[in-house]
Amino acid sequence: MEWGQASALQLPDNQTALVAPTSDPSSLALGVGVQNFTCGSDGTYASSGVLTKLFDITCLYGSDSFSTIQTDAYSFWYNVSLQTSDAVSDLTTLPLFGELYHVVGSDGSLSPEFDFTSTTFDDDAFVVTAPIASIPAPTGSSDIDWQQLNQTSGSLADQVFVVNTVAGQPPSSCDAGSDPISVKYTAQYFFYGGSISSY
Repeated sequence: MEWGQASALQLPDNQTALVAPTSDPSSLALGVGVQNFTCGSDGTYASSGVLTKLFDITCLYGSDSFSTIQTDAYSFWYNVSLQTSDAVSDLTTLPLFGELYHVVGSDGSLSPEFDFTSTTFDDDAFVVTAPIASIPAPTGSSDIDWQQLNQTSGSLADQVFVVNTVAGQPPSSCDAGSDPISVKYTAQYFFYGGSISSY
């Protein structure tokens, strides 16, 4: 893949929290899924994890559709009535990389895990990550934060950036004791490093 002279990862100029790697990404993915939330006793939502399908968009880099693929996918995803993995898989003809979900650590914290083992048939094709920096989405408060994630275990990548997010934020308040909710979203994921070559 030829990335050209400019960095493939374009970050806002007015921030310093996210630092783009000097190397080229190993792959790019479109994430289509849901952010899950539970309502706390204080009447606000807290994250309870994410369920996302990740599709290969590496070959689309540089094309006219690359910069808008997350908004185009969201327009379709928003109108799908069933929030199921089958519905997500049916919305695109892009190759499926794998899944993103959260795993619970020994301290009860949630860690994002990118799991490509089912499509690569390589038991090492996963990475558990920890967020090290984030910024509010420059596109608006309804879009989830952009994030920089570092590898804590697994061989899929050393770093993952979550950018160009669309939707995914919960309402600002809730009635204590109300049911959990799932909020649809899309995003682009940039993978850097790692030692997996079969995807």
